[in-house]
Amino acid sequence: MTVLSEHILEEIRDLPSKFPQPRSAVMPALDLAQEELGHLTPEAMTEVAHELQLDPGYVEGVATFYTLFHLAPTGKHRFYVCTNLSCMLRGADDVVARLKSEIGVHEPGEVSKDGLFSYEEVECLGACEYAPMCRVDHAYHYDLTPDSIARLVAERRNGGSAVAAPKKARAPRKRKADA
Repeated sequence: MTVLSEHILEEIRDLPSKFPQPRSAVMPALDLAQEELGHLTPEAMTEVAHELQLDPGYVEGVATFYTLFHLAPTGKHRFYVCTNLSCMLRGADDVVARLKSEIGVHEPGEVSKDGLFSYEEVECLGACEYAPMCRVDHAYHYDLTPDSIARLVAERRNGGSAVAAPKKARAPRKRKADA
């Protein structure tokens, strides 16, 4: 018995033809499996390995190396909050504290009681000039404050879309030294 649907298995089987090396299909295949199940189970990783004709240890190694793959259940809405130096200097610690309070969790990776939310602290999301920032539901949010993170939670709690279009970068806000 398989844990992945036949439709997903067919998509995984088709992936190697799109890459110069069949091994290159492992990340998109794991992404398909995770999208269907919500997280990667050992059985799903084994099925991916079988369909791509790869060693299961290699597939598991890829899944455990990259933080975008989850080996345990996560909330429907996953907040990835940058806690690198630029974001911390501009208030990420207050943003994280408010986020934890709003969703009712104490630790990264913990899932809220209602199953809607989880968060992770990440090293860098590549937009230091807009710090602090986070990614949630495939959209990036910049210049965060404790109040703006609370609004993002409220929007999702009140039926906000699980997948939103990514926000476009804005011009950096003026700093006193720039004025």
